[in-house]
Amino acid sequence: MASTTTASGYAPASASASQDTLALIGRVLIAALFIPAGFGKIGGFAGVVGYISAVGLPLPQLGAAIAIIVELGLGLLLLVGYKTRIVSIVLAVFTVATAVFFHNYWGMPADKAYVNQLMFFKNIAIAGGLLAIAAFGAGRFSIDKK
Repeated sequence: MASTTTASGYAPASASASQDTLALIGRVLIAALFIPAGFGKIGGFAGVVGYISAVGLPLPQLGAAIAIIVELGLGLLLLVGYKTRIVSIVLAVFTVATAVFFHNYWGMPADKAYVNQLMFFKNIAIAGGLLAIAAFGAGRFSIDKK
């Protein structure tokens, strides 16, 4: 199999069909986390506001609205591959912020710390995947490439 990098060590300008397919699958899988969460927040808006209030963040109604816009709106943009690099960066920042504010296992009792530590690092891993998408783009099967 031929090398996928040039002599300088960088990936070639055009990706293979398998790379484009994997980029699409990656976008679909990550969007599958955000889009349903955004829809769920619409249906359970009062509960989301209460949860945001419970962790002590200011302006919980605004925070809930922002979460819906980010998860649903940017999740859909990620899915179709539109403005993918910036969308991925914003989603990554949002995901890390969510980890810090809502899964702060270091400040929880031991019976809640373990699950929240898992959730924290899951969010960090998702942010890593989003940054990889930001670095390498959406691939050929996206609006960005049309």
